[in-house]
Amino acid sequence: MTRSAVFYTIDLKDRLVGRELFAITSHTKPSSRDTRESALRAAAACFAEKGYAETGVAEICSRAGISRGALYYHFESKQAIFLELVDRQLVELIEDLENTARDAVNIPENLLRLTHLIQGLIQSDSTRAGIFLEAWSQASRDGSMRKASLGTFDHFEAIFTRLIQRGIDEGTFAPIDPAVGARALLAITSGIFMRGLLEPQKSDWGKVAEESIKVLIQGMKRRSIE
Repeated sequence: MTRSAVFYTIDLKDRLVGRELFAITSHTKPSSRDTRESALRAAAACFAEKGYAETGVAEICSRAGISRGALYYHFESKQAIFLELVDRQLVELIEDLENTARDAVNIPENLLRLTHLIQGLIQSDSTRAGIFLEAWSQASRDGSMRKASLGTFDHFEAIFTRLIQRGIDEGTFAPIDPAVGARALLAITSGIFMRGLLEPQKSDWGKVAEESIKVLIQGMKRRSIE
């Protein structure tokens, strides 16, 4: 099984367990872990600056100060490096969303907490933002990246659906189809996130996201019968 196949066949729990196991075993080989992390940092900078297509393995090796052999010991291809970088960022984002859903008490307020996640991602360093943009670009032309990206959207939609269903169950939201509300919420957040990455200084995107989600929440709320 290739690295790209692993990306979208393992679930979040498997990824986290695998990451913990790697952290444990890597203590016995600190130099090997350092080499891997150096390659990832160098690749992230190159991808963010020049794009995936224009970045070569030789450039990554030169920037990381490692040999081709050392790089291919850890990664089977440039694509495997890219997928590892995207995977790490998405796992962190999914963890944040899962924590938001798990800790939710007041559903509307917790949906609005998503705006802080969006703002934080937009204001993150240029390398991280560049990786997200490059991932979307590659998803339009690469089947493996497209399948991975769609799987991530499905995961986000499932989290939003659970939150909205809880709002329905507690009587805050009208008895709508929670999946429809989740897709609307996903469209709002992903659209604002993309626009914010492209034009971070254009507007206060956290505020834009907050106002947009408030409109959606108002539309989903149960109407009192007078």
